[in-house]
Amino acid sequence: MITLVIPGGVFNDPIHGSLELHPLLVKIIDTPQFQRLRYIKQLGGKCYVYPGATHTRFEHSIGVAYLAGELVKALHEKNLEDMKNPNKKEVSDLNITPADILCVQIAGLCHDLGHGPFSHMYDGMFIHKIEPSWKHETASLNMFDYLVNENNLEDEMRSNGLNLPNDLEFIKELIDPKNWDEDTKKWPFKGRDENKSFLYDIVANKRNGIDVDKWDYFARDCHYLGIKSSFDYRRLIMFARVCEWNCRREICFRDKEVFNLYDMFYTRYSLHRRAYQHKVANSIEWMITDAFLIADQHIQIEGTGGKKKTLSEAKNDMVAYTKLTGQQLIDSGQIRMRAVEFYSSLFQSEYHKNG
Repeated sequence: MITLVIPGGVFNDPIHGSLELHPLLVKIIDTPQFQRLRYIKQLGGKCYVYPGATHTRFEHSIGVAYLAGELVKALHEKNLEDMKNPNKKEVSDLNITPADILCVQIAGLCHDLGHGPFSHMYDGMFIHKIEPSWKHETASLNMFDYLVNENNLEDEMRSNGLNLPNDLEFIKELIDPKNWDEDTKKWPFKGRDENKSFLYDIVANKRNGIDVDKWDYFARDCHYLGIKSSFDYRRLIMFARVCEWNCRREICFRDKEVFNLYDMFYTRYSLHRRAYQHKVANSIEWMITDAFLIADQHIQIEGTGGKKKTLSEAKNDMVAYTKLTGQQLIDSGQIRMRAVEFYSSLFQSEYHKNG
Protein backbone atom coordinates (compact mmCIF):
# COMPACT_ATOMS: atom_id res chain seq x y z
CA MET A 1 0.00 0.00 0.00
CA ILE A 2 1.42 3.40 -1.01
CA THR A 3 0.60 6.27 1.33
CA LEU A 4 1.62 9.89 1.71
CA VAL A 5 4.22 10.04 4.48
CA ILE A 6 4.00 13.82 4.85
CA PRO A 7 0.54 15.41 5.00
CA GLY A 8 -0.03 17.70 2.04
CA GLY A 9 -2.39 20.55 1.35
CA VAL A 10 -6.13 20.00 1.62
CA PHE A 11 -8.30 21.74 -0.98
CA ASN A 12 -12.08 22.05 -0.95
CA ASP A 13 -13.09 21.54 -4.56
CA PRO A 14 -16.70 21.99 -5.77
CA ILE A 15 -16.37 18.95 -8.05
CA HIS A 16 -14.31 16.42 -6.10
CA GLY A 17 -14.92 17.61 -2.54
CA SER A 18 -12.07 17.76 -0.02
CA LEU A 19 -8.90 16.49 -1.65
CA GLU A 20 -5.33 16.18 -0.40
CA LEU A 21 -2.26 16.80 -2.53
CA HIS A 22 1.37 15.89 -1.90
CA PRO A 23 3.50 18.72 -0.35
CA LEU A 24 5.62 18.91 -3.54
CA LEU A 25 2.47 19.63 -5.55
CA VAL A 26 1.55 22.38 -3.10
CA LYS A 27 4.99 23.95 -3.63
CA ILE A 28 4.38 23.91 -7.40
CA ILE A 29 0.93 25.45 -6.91
CA ASP A 30 2.47 28.28 -4.88
CA THR A 31 4.78 29.38 -7.72
CA PRO A 32 3.97 32.50 -9.84
CA GLN A 33 3.98 30.34 -12.98
CA PHE A 34 1.17 28.16 -11.67
CA GLN A 35 -0.73 30.97 -9.93
CA ARG A 36 -0.97 32.59 -13.36
CA LEU A 37 -3.62 29.97 -14.21
CA ARG A 38 -6.04 31.72 -11.81
CA TYR A 39 -6.47 34.33 -14.54
CA ILE A 40 -6.85 31.99 -17.53
CA LYS A 41 -10.52 31.19 -18.13
CA GLN A 42 -11.15 27.52 -18.83
CA LEU A 43 -13.81 28.19 -21.47
CA GLY A 44 -12.52 31.43 -22.93
CA GLY A 45 -15.34 33.70 -24.07
CA LYS A 46 -18.13 31.19 -23.34
CA CYS A 47 -18.89 33.09 -20.11
CA TYR A 48 -20.45 35.85 -22.23
CA VAL A 49 -23.21 33.38 -23.12
CA TYR A 50 -23.09 31.11 -20.04
CA PRO A 51 -22.65 33.51 -17.08
CA GLY A 52 -21.60 30.74 -14.69
CA ALA A 53 -18.72 29.52 -16.87
CA THR A 54 -16.05 31.72 -15.26
CA HIS A 55 -13.95 28.86 -13.84
CA THR A 56 -10.24 28.80 -14.62
CA ARG A 57 -7.36 26.53 -15.57
CA PHE A 58 -6.18 26.81 -11.95
CA GLU A 59 -8.89 24.68 -10.37
CA HIS A 60 -9.04 22.36 -13.40
CA SER A 61 -5.33 21.58 -13.08
CA ILE A 62 -5.68 20.80 -9.38
CA GLY A 63 -8.59 18.49 -10.22
CA VAL A 64 -6.58 16.65 -12.88
CA ALA A 65 -3.67 16.17 -10.46
CA TYR A 66 -6.07 14.70 -7.91
CA LEU A 67 -7.76 12.32 -10.39
CA ALA A 68 -4.41 11.24 -11.82
CA GLY A 69 -3.31 10.24 -8.32
CA GLU A 70 -6.60 8.48 -7.60
CA LEU A 71 -6.41 6.42 -10.80
CA VAL A 72 -2.78 5.34 -10.49
CA LYS A 73 -3.23 4.48 -6.79
CA ALA A 74 -6.35 2.45 -7.60
CA LEU A 75 -4.45 0.53 -10.30
CA HIS A 76 -1.68 -0.20 -7.81
CA GLU A 77 -4.04 -1.38 -5.06
CA LYS A 78 -6.09 -3.59 -7.42
CA ASN A 79 -2.88 -5.09 -8.76
CA LEU A 80 -1.77 -6.05 -5.25
CA GLU A 81 -5.20 -7.58 -4.55
CA ASP A 82 -5.17 -9.56 -7.79
CA MET A 83 -1.67 -10.93 -7.14
CA LYS A 84 -2.86 -12.30 -3.79
CA ASN A 85 -5.80 -14.03 -5.47
CA PRO A 86 -4.92 -17.71 -6.15
CA ASN A 87 -7.40 -17.76 -9.04
CA LYS A 88 -5.46 -15.04 -10.88
CA LYS A 89 -2.05 -16.61 -11.27
CA GLU A 90 -1.48 -14.87 -14.61
CA VAL A 91 -1.40 -11.40 -12.95
CA SER A 92 2.10 -9.88 -12.80
CA ASP A 93 3.47 -7.12 -10.59
CA LEU A 94 3.06 -3.68 -12.16
CA ASN A 95 5.80 -2.35 -9.88
CA ILE A 96 4.16 1.06 -9.47
CA THR A 97 6.51 3.09 -7.25
CA PRO A 98 5.88 6.24 -5.16
CA ALA A 99 7.97 8.13 -7.73
CA ASP A 100 5.66 6.91 -10.53
CA ILE A 101 2.63 8.19 -8.63
CA LEU A 102 4.22 11.55 -7.87
CA CYS A 103 5.34 12.05 -11.49
CA VAL A 104 1.84 11.27 -12.80
CA GLN A 105 0.32 13.75 -10.32
CA ILE A 106 2.82 16.48 -11.27
CA ALA A 107 2.07 15.92 -14.97
CA GLY A 108 -1.66 16.26 -14.26
CA LEU A 109 -1.03 19.44 -12.30
CA CYS A 110 1.19 21.05 -14.94
CA HIS A 111 -0.39 19.83 -18.19
CA ASP A 112 -2.10 23.18 -18.92
CA LEU A 113 0.68 25.61 -17.91
CA GLY A 114 1.04 26.67 -21.55
CA HIS A 115 -2.45 28.03 -22.12
CA GLY A 116 -2.71 31.69 -23.06
CA PRO A 117 -5.44 34.26 -22.34
CA PHE A 118 -8.93 32.82 -22.93
CA SER A 119 -7.43 29.32 -23.27
CA HIS A 120 -8.17 27.67 -26.64
CA MET A 121 -9.22 30.98 -28.14
CA TYR A 122 -5.61 32.15 -27.83
CA ASP A 123 -3.89 29.10 -29.35
CA GLY A 124 -6.69 27.75 -31.55
CA MET A 125 -7.91 31.04 -33.03
CA PHE A 126 -5.49 33.93 -32.45
CA ILE A 127 -2.11 32.18 -32.66
CA HIS A 128 -3.45 29.85 -35.36
CA LYS A 129 -3.77 32.90 -37.63
CA ILE A 130 -0.11 33.78 -37.06
CA GLU A 131 1.64 30.45 -36.44
CA PRO A 132 -0.67 27.53 -37.34
CA SER A 133 1.70 24.78 -36.20
CA TRP A 134 2.07 26.08 -32.60
CA LYS A 135 0.38 24.12 -29.77
CA HIS A 136 -0.15 25.07 -26.16
CA GLU A 137 1.50 21.78 -25.12
CA THR A 138 4.80 23.21 -26.40
CA ALA A 139 4.46 26.16 -24.04
CA SER A 140 3.40 23.81 -21.21
CA LEU A 141 6.72 21.96 -21.49
CA ASN A 142 8.70 25.20 -21.67
CA MET A 143 6.79 26.71 -18.75
CA PHE A 144 7.31 23.56 -16.68
CA ASP A 145 11.09 23.75 -17.21
CA TYR A 146 11.02 27.44 -16.35
CA LEU A 147 8.91 26.82 -13.22
CA VAL A 148 11.29 24.15 -11.91
CA ASN A 149 14.44 26.19 -12.58
CA GLU A 150 13.12 29.58 -11.48
CA ASN A 151 11.85 28.22 -8.15
CA ASN A 152 14.82 25.90 -7.47
CA LEU A 153 12.57 22.84 -7.18
CA GLU A 154 15.10 20.22 -8.28
CA ASP A 155 16.44 19.66 -4.75
CA GLU A 156 12.86 19.50 -3.45
CA MET A 157 12.04 16.88 -6.07
CA ARG A 158 15.08 14.80 -5.18
CA SER A 159 14.23 14.94 -1.48
CA ASN A 160 10.79 13.54 -2.34
CA GLY A 161 12.25 10.52 -4.08
CA LEU A 162 12.39 11.64 -7.72
CA ASN A 163 15.34 10.63 -9.89
CA LEU A 164 16.45 13.64 -11.93
CA PRO A 165 16.79 14.31 -14.79
CA ASN A 166 15.02 11.06 -15.80
CA ASP A 167 11.79 11.82 -13.91
CA LEU A 168 11.63 15.35 -15.33
CA GLU A 169 11.77 13.81 -18.80
CA PHE A 170 9.04 11.35 -17.78
CA ILE A 171 6.75 14.13 -16.52
CA LYS A 172 7.13 16.03 -19.79
CA GLU A 173 6.40 12.88 -21.80
CA LEU A 174 3.19 12.43 -19.79
CA ILE A 175 2.16 16.04 -20.47
CA ASP A 176 2.74 15.74 -24.21
CA PRO A 177 3.23 12.14 -25.39
CA LYS A 178 3.73 13.37 -28.95
CA ASN A 179 5.85 10.41 -30.05
CA TRP A 180 3.14 7.88 -29.22
CA ASP A 181 2.33 5.38 -31.94
CA GLU A 182 0.71 2.18 -30.70
CA ASP A 183 1.47 0.40 -33.97
CA THR A 184 5.22 0.91 -33.74
CA LYS A 185 7.29 -1.91 -32.29
CA LYS A 186 9.96 0.43 -30.96
CA TRP A 187 9.18 2.03 -27.59
CA PRO A 188 9.46 5.82 -28.14
CA PHE A 189 9.75 7.09 -24.56
CA LYS A 190 12.74 7.52 -22.26
CA GLY A 191 11.13 8.28 -18.90
CA ARG A 192 9.80 4.75 -18.32
CA ASP A 193 10.28 1.47 -20.12
CA GLU A 194 7.58 -0.42 -22.00
CA ASN A 195 6.50 -2.39 -18.92
CA LYS A 196 4.94 0.83 -17.63
CA SER A 197 3.22 1.86 -20.86
CA PHE A 198 -0.11 2.14 -19.01
CA LEU A 199 1.16 5.22 -17.12
CA TYR A 200 1.06 7.13 -20.42
CA ASP A 201 -2.71 6.54 -20.63
CA ILE A 202 -3.54 8.52 -17.49
CA VAL A 203 -3.08 12.26 -18.14
CA ALA A 204 -3.11 12.60 -21.94
CA ASN A 205 -4.27 9.37 -23.55
CA LYS A 206 -3.35 9.46 -27.24
CA ARG A 207 -4.47 5.86 -27.66
CA ASN A 208 -8.24 6.19 -27.12
CA GLY A 209 -8.88 9.59 -25.52
CA ILE A 210 -10.00 8.21 -22.14
CA ASP A 211 -7.99 10.15 -19.56
CA VAL A 212 -8.34 12.09 -16.31
CA ASP A 213 -7.98 15.46 -18.05
CA LYS A 214 -11.30 14.86 -19.80
CA TRP A 215 -12.90 13.39 -16.67
CA ASP A 216 -12.23 16.60 -14.78
CA TYR A 217 -13.19 19.12 -17.44
CA PHE A 218 -16.35 17.20 -18.39
CA ALA A 219 -17.53 17.28 -14.77
CA ARG A 220 -16.29 20.83 -14.13
CA ASP A 221 -17.60 22.36 -17.34
CA CYS A 222 -21.00 20.68 -16.94
CA HIS A 223 -21.21 22.02 -13.37
CA TYR A 224 -20.46 25.63 -14.31
CA LEU A 225 -22.39 25.57 -17.59
CA GLY A 226 -25.46 24.10 -15.93
CA ILE A 227 -25.48 21.04 -18.22
CA LYS A 228 -26.46 17.63 -16.81
CA SER A 229 -24.20 14.60 -17.20
CA SER A 230 -24.66 11.00 -16.09
CA PHE A 231 -21.02 10.01 -16.64
CA ASP A 232 -19.51 8.61 -13.40
CA TYR A 233 -15.69 8.79 -13.38
CA ARG A 234 -15.53 7.44 -9.80
CA ARG A 235 -17.14 4.18 -10.90
CA LEU A 236 -14.80 3.96 -13.89
CA ILE A 237 -11.77 4.27 -11.57
CA MET A 238 -13.24 1.52 -9.38
CA PHE A 239 -13.42 -0.92 -12.32
CA ALA A 240 -10.10 -0.02 -13.97
CA ARG A 241 -7.38 -2.64 -14.37
CA VAL A 242 -4.12 -2.95 -16.30
CA CYS A 243 -4.25 -5.70 -18.94
CA GLU A 244 -1.85 -7.04 -21.56
CA TRP A 245 -2.90 -6.10 -25.08
CA ASN A 246 -0.79 -6.27 -28.23
CA CYS A 247 2.26 -7.02 -26.06
CA ARG A 248 1.74 -3.83 -24.05
CA ARG A 249 0.14 -3.02 -20.74
CA GLU A 250 -2.92 -0.81 -21.13
CA ILE A 251 -5.64 0.51 -18.83
CA CYS A 252 -8.88 -1.40 -19.41
CA PHE A 253 -12.35 -1.38 -17.87
CA ARG A 254 -14.92 -4.02 -16.99
CA ASP A 255 -17.28 -4.89 -19.83
CA LYS A 256 -20.28 -3.79 -17.77
CA GLU A 257 -18.85 -0.25 -17.76
CA VAL A 258 -19.45 0.12 -21.48
CA PHE A 259 -22.57 2.26 -20.93
CA ASN A 260 -20.65 4.51 -18.54
CA LEU A 261 -18.08 5.00 -21.31
CA TYR A 262 -20.90 5.71 -23.76
CA ASP A 263 -22.08 8.39 -21.32
CA MET A 264 -18.56 9.85 -21.26
CA PHE A 265 -18.42 10.28 -25.02
CA TYR A 266 -22.02 11.50 -25.14
CA THR A 267 -21.12 14.13 -22.53
CA ARG A 268 -18.30 15.26 -24.80
CA TYR A 269 -20.66 15.45 -27.77
CA SER A 270 -23.26 17.33 -25.73
CA LEU A 271 -20.74 19.87 -24.44
CA HIS A 272 -19.54 20.57 -27.98
CA ARG A 273 -23.06 20.85 -29.39
CA ARG A 274 -24.50 22.99 -26.61
CA ALA A 275 -21.52 25.06 -25.39
CA TYR A 276 -18.11 24.68 -27.03
CA GLN A 277 -19.53 25.26 -30.54
CA HIS A 278 -22.30 27.66 -29.50
CA LYS A 279 -22.66 30.04 -32.43
CA VAL A 280 -23.04 33.21 -30.37
CA ALA A 281 -20.15 32.31 -28.04
CA ASN A 282 -17.96 31.51 -31.05
CA SER A 283 -18.90 34.83 -32.67
CA ILE A 284 -17.85 36.65 -29.50
CA GLU A 285 -14.54 34.78 -29.45
CA TRP A 286 -13.89 35.70 -33.08
CA MET A 287 -14.54 39.35 -32.17
CA ILE A 288 -12.01 39.08 -29.33
CA THR A 289 -9.60 37.36 -31.72
CA ASP A 290 -9.95 40.27 -34.16
CA ALA A 291 -9.15 42.63 -31.29
CA PHE A 292 -6.11 40.52 -30.37
CA LEU A 293 -4.83 40.66 -33.96
CA ILE A 294 -5.21 44.44 -34.10
CA ALA A 295 -3.74 45.01 -30.64
CA ASP A 296 -0.88 42.51 -31.12
CA GLN A 297 1.89 45.00 -31.89
CA HIS A 298 0.55 47.58 -29.42
CA ILE A 299 0.82 45.28 -26.41
CA GLN A 300 4.38 45.13 -25.15
CA ILE A 301 5.26 42.68 -22.35
CA GLU A 302 8.67 42.68 -20.69
CA GLY A 303 10.43 39.38 -21.18
CA THR A 304 13.89 37.87 -20.71
CA GLY A 305 16.61 40.49 -20.38
CA GLY A 306 14.05 43.30 -20.39
CA LYS A 307 13.20 42.72 -24.06
CA LYS A 308 9.64 43.61 -25.06
CA LYS A 309 7.43 40.92 -26.52
CA THR A 310 4.15 41.37 -28.39
CA LEU A 311 0.97 39.46 -27.61
CA SER A 312 1.86 36.77 -30.15
CA GLU A 313 5.58 36.65 -29.29
CA ALA A 314 5.16 36.24 -25.51
CA LYS A 315 4.37 32.52 -25.85
CA ASN A 316 8.04 31.87 -26.75
CA ASP A 317 9.46 33.75 -23.74
CA MET A 318 8.44 32.29 -20.39
CA VAL A 319 9.31 35.45 -18.46
CA ALA A 320 6.84 37.41 -20.61
CA TYR A 321 4.34 34.55 -20.81
CA THR A 322 4.13 34.33 -17.02
CA LYS A 323 2.80 37.90 -17.07
CA LEU A 324 0.33 37.29 -19.91
CA THR A 325 -3.18 36.51 -18.66
CA GLY A 326 -6.72 37.36 -19.67
CA GLN A 327 -7.07 39.66 -16.66
CA GLN A 328 -3.87 41.50 -17.57
CA LEU A 329 -5.20 42.21 -21.06
CA ILE A 330 -8.58 43.38 -19.77
CA ASP A 331 -6.95 45.64 -17.16
CA SER A 332 -4.63 47.19 -19.76
CA GLY A 333 -7.61 48.47 -21.78
CA GLN A 334 -5.73 47.89 -25.04
CA ILE A 335 -7.94 45.07 -26.25
CA ARG A 336 -11.17 46.91 -25.52
CA MET A 337 -9.91 50.10 -27.18
CA ARG A 338 -8.71 48.34 -30.33
CA ALA A 339 -11.93 46.32 -30.55
CA VAL A 340 -14.07 49.46 -30.33
CA GLU A 341 -11.95 51.16 -33.02
CA PHE A 342 -12.10 48.13 -35.32
CA TYR A 343 -15.81 47.47 -35.11
CA SER A 344 -16.71 51.17 -35.26
CA SER A 345 -14.78 51.51 -38.53
CA LEU A 346 -16.25 48.23 -39.79
CA PHE A 347 -19.85 49.30 -39.13
CA GLN A 348 -19.22 52.74 -40.69
CA SER A 349 -17.77 51.06 -43.77
CA GLU A 350 -20.83 48.77 -44.09
CA TYR A 351 -23.16 51.73 -43.54
CA HIS A 352 -21.58 53.81 -46.32
CA LYS A 353 -21.38 50.82 -48.66
CA ASN A 354 -25.10 50.09 -48.24
CA GLY A 355 -26.18 53.74 -47.95
